[in-house]
Amino acid sequence: MITVRAPFRLPLGGGGTDLPSYYHKNDGFLITAAINKYMFMNINVPAIVNKIKIQYSKVESVDLHEIEKIEHEIVRESLKYLKIKTPVEIGSMADLSAGTGMGSSSSYTVALLKGLNAMLKRDISTHELAEEACKVEIDLIGKPIGKQDQYASAYGGLIQLDIDRLGNVKVTPLNLDTEVIYELENRLLMFYTGLERDANSILGEQSEKIKLAKINVKNTALDYMDTIKSIGYKIKEALKDEDIDAFGKLMHEHWLTKKSVSDKMSNPDIDKWYELAMTNGAIGGKIMGAGGGGFFLFCVENGKRKHLRKTMENSGLKYMDFKFDWEGAKVLVNI
Repeated sequence: MITVRAPFRLPLGGGGTDLPSYYHKNDGFLITAAINKYMFMNINVPAIVNKIKIQYSKVESVDLHEIEKIEHEIVRESLKYLKIKTPVEIGSMADLSAGTGMGSSSSYTVALLKGLNAMLKRDISTHELAEEACKVEIDLIGKPIGKQDQYASAYGGLIQLDIDRLGNVKVTPLNLDTEVIYELENRLLMFYTGLERDANSILGEQSEKIKLAKINVKNTALDYMDTIKSIGYKIKEALKDEDIDAFGKLMHEHWLTKKSVSDKMSNPDIDKWYELAMTNGAIGGKIMGAGGGGFFLFCVENGKRKHLRKTMENSGLKYMDFKFDWEGAKVLVNI
C-alpha cells in the first residue's frame, strides 16, 4: 500500500500568466505557495482481484483491458500515460472540496502520479512530477488551465515560476526570512464563501480572450494580463523587502485588474464581501483561482486580524486557518 499527500496551492502574484494562451505570447511569471491543506491518495495492488478500482465521490471498477471505460479522466489518462498494466485500487480524500479555487484537480493529479510512480519504482525528480501532471491535465485531457497548480503542489514552499514561450518552467525558491514568513502567515486570512463554480468555463473564456487579443493594444485581456504580471514582479520585491503592507496593497491592485479580464471573476455578493473587508481592516485581497467563488484571501493591517475575522464570519463566511507547506508532494507510506 502506498499513501501520498500533495498540498493545495495559494497564488500570490502573477496568476493567469501560466496559461498557455498567455505565455506563448509573453513569458509567464508567478509567485505561488503551498499550504498545509492536502489531497491524500491511497494506492494498493490487490492480491487476487484482476481489476482497476477507483474510489472518489463514486466507485468505479473496470477490467484491466477496459481502461478507456474509466470515467474519472485524470485516473484514466494517468494510467494510460504511465502504461499501467497491473490491477490497482485507487482511493482519495481531501481537506478541501473541488470547485473552491484551491487547485484541487492538480493536487489530485500530482498525488496520483507520485503514488503510481512509487508503485512502479520510478524515481523521478520533483520537476518531472510537475511536468507529468501538466502533461496529463493540459495535453491529454485538454483542460484550459496553466502550470502553476501542478508546480506549487509538487514543490511546496514559496516559489517563483518563470515560464518561457515554449512552456519550459524554471522554479526558484523565494528564501524569505523566517520572521517574514511568520508575519505573512499571521496577516493573511482565508474565508470560504460557500460559492462553488466551474473553473474550466471561466479559464476557458479567459484563455480565448487572451488568444484573440493583439499585442500592445490597450484594455484587452492580454493587456490586463501584462499588468497582472508586472504586479507579480512588484509582489516579489515587496516580499523580498519584507514589506507586507506593500504586498497587501498590490493584492488589491491585482484584484481590480483581474476583474477587468472577465465579468465571471466576481458577482454582487463577492463585491459586497470585499468592500466589507476593506472597510474593516483589510489592505487588499482576492478570490482564489479562476474567480467566481471559492475562497477569499485577505491581507490585514497589523492589529486588525481579530476584528476582520469576526466581521467576515458575522457576514456568513467561514474562516480557515492555514500555514505554508514546505514539503510538497510526499510519499507517507510505502509498504
